[in-house]
Amino acid sequence: MLERPVGPLIVSLAAPSIFANVVSTVYNLADTFFVGQMGSTSASAAVGVAFVTSAVIQAVAFYLAQGTGIFMSRYLGSGDREKAAIYVNTGIATAIIVETIIALVGHLFLDQLCYLGGATQTILPYARTYISVLLFGAPFIGCGFLMNMQLRFQGEAFYSMLCMVAGAVLNTILTPIFIFPLGLGIAGSALATVVSEAMSFVLLLIVMNRAGITPLGLRYVRRPDLEMVRNVNTGGVPSFARQVMLGVATSILNNAAAPFGDAAIAGIAVVQRITSVGNFFQIGIGQGLQPIAGYNLGAKRYDRIREAFFYAVRASFVSVAAIGVITFAFAPQLIAIFRDDPDVVAFGTVTLRCCSVTMPFTGLAMATNFLLQMSGKMWRATFLGACRLGLVLGPVALVLPPLLGMLGVQIAQPVTDILTTLIAVPLARGMLAELREAERAQANSPR
Repeated sequence: MLERPVGPLIVSLAAPSIFANVVSTVYNLADTFFVGQMGSTSASAAVGVAFVTSAVIQAVAFYLAQGTGIFMSRYLGSGDREKAAIYVNTGIATAIIVETIIALVGHLFLDQLCYLGGATQTILPYARTYISVLLFGAPFIGCGFLMNMQLRFQGEAFYSMLCMVAGAVLNTILTPIFIFPLGLGIAGSALATVVSEAMSFVLLLIVMNRAGITPLGLRYVRRPDLEMVRNVNTGGVPSFARQVMLGVATSILNNAAAPFGDAAIAGIAVVQRITSVGNFFQIGIGQGLQPIAGYNLGAKRYDRIREAFFYAVRASFVSVAAIGVITFAFAPQLIAIFRDDPDVVAFGTVTLRCCSVTMPFTGLAMATNFLLQMSGKMWRATFLGACRLGLVLGPVALVLPPLLGMLGVQIAQPVTDILTTLIAVPLARGMLAELREAERAQANSPR
């Protein structure tokens, strides 16, 4: 982390994460595909509506994962393994408790969750069934995300990848079996996800206990004191806000699309699944940047942090631009794979092509967000993360549809991407200037 050239190091850390995330995306696409084979556009739309609930479950997981993981990596960089283990184990215990509460409260307000996600009266029965089953798996889903990211922060991206891939493969196998031969319909799709996430959770426990740098055990669990709460908030609030705003973004787009029918909501759901491939490349590269930044912050190697940041930005742009060329060229064919409804294909094609053009530029915002977060710049990271997924998207989605009709819905996310990139530029410049200043201060300090 402190000596190896940053380019190959980012690639070695990002590649397993990207592979695992892409595999995860493939099984999400398989989920969308098999639900689409049920022959109901409303059922396909329900998967998109349920994404809001998934975002809430993941928001808690990302908050705890980033909050504990950032300071865990800093303590590992400074040689304090005991303190790192306390953050890891306290995070896991907290996730189990909070995700269980979310599952209970979610069932009490099930219909409200569905409407929040943009469900119409025709989508509601499918959404209610899917979300109800999904909530039962909230503790497994949340803790799985948490431990997966903690492994990456420790530099053990390969083992993280294996656990994610195992769950993804099992989900892809179980989904068609549960939906069709067992006759569970859309409930079968959600049940396959829960079973697969539970298996990943067990695997992650085993792997972290045997291969992780920090040990597991109840003796490392602590009641969070003020310092720990402050540290976890500093690292976790930006991720929490980003994930919550992801749910807000989905809710905004689904509700904006609702006047144009279930086909529009289904089209958004399919496009979100497809574009997540590009997003996961950016996230994977950002996750490769994170442990490098954490370790080198602990070691005060600011030059390596700057070098890693610029490499991450370039790698994000090139990789996502290549994906964008494919999704733009084959947009109708890709949409039709998941829902062969002419209205869904027509809506989704325009949306996907617009997103394909703007996706590569968001890599700058993603890398800047991760760097701000790792550096403890909580409010700047939170603001930037929220821009693309709500602070900017909200006004855009409210203004464009009344002005442009359906086209306003289709270009809402691409317009947001460009505006967020413009916002990221001064934030990136400011963070890099602070790193240079810290480096100069260190050079001038008495030895």
